[in-house]
Amino acid sequence: MSVKASVSITNQQESFARKLVEDGRFPSLSAVVQRGLELVREETELKDAELAALKALIERRAEGEFVTMEESHRRVEAMIEAKKKAYGL
Repeated sequence: MSVKASVSITNQQESFARKLVEDGRFPSLSAVVQRGLELVREETELKDAELAALKALIERRAEGEFVTMEESHRRVEAMIEAKKKAYGL
């Protein structure tokens, strides 16, 4: 179902949209605006999904073990030494 709505766009936006229609990339100005709104919706949904995934990752990590900076540094150095030893360095 389509709903008529009045929107204001800049002269540059209108020129660009008309060029897209003239070039045959869209059948009408309405189609250009509809595609633009669809892209904004897709972008918003993607950002919302990424944010939810990041929040879930932070929550999972927060439930894990916490170590001090010193302990973290010691573990990293131990991993580096183990890799060096494995490669005969």
